[in-house]
Amino acid sequence: MTPTRVPAFPPDHYVNRELSWLEFNGRVLEEARDATNPWLERLKFLAIFSSNLDEFFEVRVAGLQQQLYAGIAPQDYAADGLDPARQLTEIDRRVHELVAAQERVLYEEVVDGLAAGGITWVRIDQLDAEERAHVNTLFRDAIYPVLTPLAIDPGHPFPHVHNKSLNIALQVENEQTGQQLFAVVQVPAVLNRVVVLPGAKDRVRFVLLEEVIAAHLGDLFGGFRVVDHTVFRVTRNTDLTINEDEAEDLLQTIEETLRQRIRGEAVRLEILASARDRFVQLLVEALDLQERDVYRVRGPVDLTALLALLRLDGFATLRDVPLTPRVPPAFVGRDDIFELLRGQDVLVHHPYESFGAVADFIARAADDPNVLAIKQTLYRTSGASPIISALVRAAQNSKQVTALVELKARFDEENNIVWARELEEAGVHVVYGVVGLKTHCKAALVVRREGDGIRRYVHLSTGNYNPTTARIYTDLGLFTANAEFGEDVSEMFNLLTGYSQPARWHRLIVAPVGMLERVIELIDRERRNAEAGRPARIIVKMNALVESAVIDALYRASQAGVRIDLVIRGICCLRAGIPGVSERIRVTSIVDKFLEHSRVFYFDNGGDPEVFLASADWMPRNFFRRIEVMFPIADPRLRARVVDDILPTVLADNVKAWVQQPDGTYRRSGPAEGEPSVRSQVVLQSLARGSTREPGEIDARRLVPILRREGSGEASDARGNGHAPKVKRSRRRPGPRRGTRPPGGATPAET
Repeated sequence: MTPTRVPAFPPDHYVNRELSWLEFNGRVLEEARDATNPWLERLKFLAIFSSNLDEFFEVRVAGLQQQLYAGIAPQDYAADGLDPARQLTEIDRRVHELVAAQERVLYEEVVDGLAAGGITWVRIDQLDAEERAHVNTLFRDAIYPVLTPLAIDPGHPFPHVHNKSLNIALQVENEQTGQQLFAVVQVPAVLNRVVVLPGAKDRVRFVLLEEVIAAHLGDLFGGFRVVDHTVFRVTRNTDLTINEDEAEDLLQTIEETLRQRIRGEAVRLEILASARDRFVQLLVEALDLQERDVYRVRGPVDLTALLALLRLDGFATLRDVPLTPRVPPAFVGRDDIFELLRGQDVLVHHPYESFGAVADFIARAADDPNVLAIKQTLYRTSGASPIISALVRAAQNSKQVTALVELKARFDEENNIVWARELEEAGVHVVYGVVGLKTHCKAALVVRREGDGIRRYVHLSTGNYNPTTARIYTDLGLFTANAEFGEDVSEMFNLLTGYSQPARWHRLIVAPVGMLERVIELIDRERRNAEAGRPARIIVKMNALVESAVIDALYRASQAGVRIDLVIRGICCLRAGIPGVSERIRVTSIVDKFLEHSRVFYFDNGGDPEVFLASADWMPRNFFRRIEVMFPIADPRLRARVVDDILPTVLADNVKAWVQQPDGTYRRSGPAEGEPSVRSQVVLQSLARGSTREPGEIDARRLVPILRREGSGEASDARGNGHAPKVKRSRRRPGPRRGTRPPGGATPAET
């Protein structure tokens, strides 16, 4: 259970968690409005916005509704003081505003922009004769056989509508008796919603599947006339509640619970804005919803369907140039990865540097006759994963292989069950972690017999062992053969697979025991240094800041004079710029093509900086309900890379960064007069490839070392509240502005 913690400051000093998340999703939506992004990328952000919102309703809104209607106590104390009813009211208001803005971007900008580039969305009544014939044939041969019309009458109760399935509600009239009835037809998820029409390859016209079905509804109801129809979609509560203490077989229990997920309580109804009130009334009553749970949309219902357009061949001008990750320099020309790691630690920065180094580490271990054991955590992975294949091969090679598969990784439960079974069948020892806790840490351990004895090789990361997301998420990973790291990671796996309770950790900081206390201790040390007149500085980069005890420690440090930069992509419940409390705290959020996922913590430590990476954000669930790992960058050379290159670049971003205002809202950052534009993801890619630049690009290595400069007492810049670094211009002659678009695409949402 999460302990109750009473915040030290008034409720108006904290931002509500749910409303802060909605503002993050609003920043995602702003990327769809950004004219510097190509049209298909802008469409992608519109779809990501919708996908994010789906998960928000499935989990967060569903939880609030449970608290309100059933009187269930919340898991986490709300420092902002808003009760569930007030939160739901504010959510309803803000979501309607955001969805309306999304529709304006789609119809007033993106649809026309795509059409100009050769991709045109047409309605069923706009088809020419050839297209109409194609659609009629397609319906008869491929769509009609899959459809199942479901009547609604005293003998046929309202059918169960699966979570997020697309459906057509219709009213039909008996041609003989005049009796009118309702019915539902589910739009088959097994068919492509984007129906590409015949035509030239360099130009695409498409119609949506639901329109094709709607145009042929009469074929499904012989003897009836279709009076009216609309399209709707239901979002249900999908948060799994599992009593692990009573589950004899966790794998089987989760499989059974997943089958119940599609039948969770309805929490939202999306329906076309053109729908008659009779349809809304029918659905609200059948689904046991309230009027505020209804979202009328111009359409299409569920914009994520349009992501199919990104899979079209061609149309390069409508997309970002894809990123080709660089092989990490330390691995270039090195055939023996273990020899390399015996001599040095290696830091890898994804997606700028290839995830192949991680996959190769496990693959080499699987095939090396001197490797005795491999242990690895798997929270989320991908289809056809090279990591899974390597673990299977290692087991077949008679190595001791242990995989900790987290079955409770939200929305990846089914995938993880598949991988768990495949690994077990291959002879891998699969375990599911500690009862009551999610295993969220990212760790791999290779035990190898060598001439001088047994040596342990370790990989720790801020991100998952997933080669797909490693191309679109920014993460940092550490390879090391340091004996203390090896001992700690061994102890951690013993904790996860057995009953071991280490007396102490040499290098790791592990949740749920001790991480919160250590984080607060590090913050308080900076506060004490500031009070004593010593250098004091905190820089944090992560996904979310919710834990009130940490926020209070940051407020106290700010009051003592500590400069604090928080780069928080998503939820931030801390409010910067409160007079006398958080004036020295700057909060920024970077939303760009790659999802900012790395967790990096910098503490000046009186001029002897400490840098940590972690799998954990500063949230109650990470501190109390998950196995998490925070670890130091011990190698001075690698620490300098983070301190001198990565963090200053992130702090310098004035293109894709948003700055939190004292009222908790965000405004997009921008270069001050005479200052160049700095887009951190572009600069970091330049750093990864050795700072080779095209004319006019910012020289990444000329970014002023902000950590040292500000530690000497230099004033912050004139943009208020902010401590962003001033960036020197390159000595190159000014050229056309570049760096307005990174060379890859990403999904800025993450569970």
